[in-house]
Amino acid sequence: MSKEFGDKVMQARKEKGLSREELAKMIGTSGPIIGRYERGDMMPSVEIATKIADALEVSLDFLVGKSSLTVKDESMLERLEDIAALPQTKRAELFNVMDAYIRDFKTSRAYAK
Repeated sequence: MSKEFGDKVMQARKEKGLSREELAKMIGTSGPIIGRYERGDMMPSVEIATKIADALEVSLDFLVGKSSLTVKDESMLERLEDIAALPQTKRAELFNVMDAYIRDFKTSRAYAK
C-alpha cells in the first residue's frame, strides 16, 4: 500500500504544481521525507498523512487508494456530507433526479458528436 500512497501523493502534488519542498514546508517536514513517502520507502503517521491530504486538498481515502475520486471543491464535499445525512428515502429520490440529469447530459453529448 505504501507505493500506492506515494504515487497518489506525487500525483496530487504535481496537479497542484507544488515541489516536494513546498509540500514539506506546508506540513512541517522536509523535501527528502516527502520523496521517501512518494517512493514508498516509508509511510507517514495517520496525523502526517492527514496533513498531506489537507495540504493537497484531497481526501485521505484518495491517498490510501480507497477512492479514485478527488474532490477539490469544498462546496461539493459539503453537499456530499449533506446527502449522506439524508434519510434513505430522500437520498433515493435525490439520486433518481441526479441519474435523470446525468442520463440526459450523456445522451445530448452523444448526439452532439
